Amino acid sequence: MSRFSNIFQGEHRRFRIFVAFSTAVFIIIWIVGPGNTWIHWIKAGVEIKRQERQIEQYKKEIEEMDKHVNMLKTDRDTLEKFAREQFNFAAPGDDVYIVE
Repeated sequence: MSRFSNIFQGEHRRFRIFVAFSTAVFIIIWIVGPGNTWIHWIKAGVEIKRQERQIEQYKKEIEEMDKHVNMLKTDRDTLEKFAREQFNFAAPGDDVYIVE
């Protein structure tokens, strides 16, 4: 421990202070300075996570829409109900009342 406490004493004192100061400045610039820094890496990581969650949400929506389309393709009653509700279609002889 005494060796560590005496690091800034002796004949090379100024050089050691210069090295410590230079290293501290370099680390500070590396963390918060311009360009490719830790802060940018953290921001990029957060953005990647946000986009991955959005991709998962879109995949779930696509699965639900595929199920709905498949149901419309295979089930005639569902297709008829959809056409009546969305496009106000009616079978011949039906009375149609549109309430908005």
